[in-house]
Amino acid sequence: MELRQLRYLVALAEEQSFTRAAQREHIAQPALSQQIQKLEQEVGLSLVERTTRRVSITDAGEMLVARARRILAELDSAHEELQSVRGILSGRVTVGSMHTMGPIDISLVLAEFHERHPDVELTVREDYSDSLAEMLRVDEIDLAFLSVTERIESTGLALHQLISEELVVLLPPNHRLADRESIKMLELAGEQFISFREGSRLRELLMGAATDVGFTPDIRLESNESRRIRALVSRGLGVAILPSSDQHSSSSEVAVAHLTNPSLARDITLAWRADRRHPPAVAEFLAMARETFSDVSN
Repeated sequence: MELRQLRYLVALAEEQSFTRAAQREHIAQPALSQQIQKLEQEVGLSLVERTTRRVSITDAGEMLVARARRILAELDSAHEELQSVRGILSGRVTVGSMHTMGPIDISLVLAEFHERHPDVELTVREDYSDSLAEMLRVDEIDLAFLSVTERIESTGLALHQLISEELVVLLPPNHRLADRESIKMLELAGEQFISFREGSRLRELLMGAATDVGFTPDIRLESNESRRIRALVSRGLGVAILPSSDQHSSSSEVAVAHLTNPSLARDITLAWRADRRHPPAVAEFLAMARETFSDVSN
């Protein structure tokens, strides 16, 4: 009993015609008829009733057709699984990342994925969250670690939040507010700020909070590196608002206080285009990323 014979029998049962079954299987009609006859000889039963007008399947044939469908379905599933494995063995994954990732260390998942699939090409692109979201929309990148803005929420992306962390105020050690546990946003109205560059989510949160309490922050220095911002604060060049995880990002000495009225938080969210069917390598990386960071405390 050969697999091709089972396929021909199923096609014949569904098409009810040797001609149509042969066309469907892309073989000559006599060849298909010959294979069905060989199958009948092997099982010792009539599987097909032939008349001048139509073809019908016998009871024995129906039993074999039902079993053949299950066998062929399992084989097709196995083939698809093997193709998926083959797809993971090669390919390319392009990951987008914000400039500051706090407790989310994407090198962990990058290293683990590379160890499992060394022939898959990995690329990391750093940019602002809104830019990363646009790259996702046009498939320039496959997935991204970003912070969700109102613009991102309404753009058809699938979003899986990994963490939400408080933003705190960093001040020089000798600052007039350095001994405070909490500071209201309005109390910073006359300060010089050190901030992430325009376009970043942290810059957007700073500007929005200041505007809400009635002032425009005086931003004197800019950087996209939290360690550098902390170092500049420690030298007395200004104050900054950073994620709480960044307050210990270097040895530079600073004072840290909770921000209130309003309090602020930023998220780190794993995002991908919602209606995209990912290649196997990308789907595997996405699953690994969600698993790797599933225990990060919110």
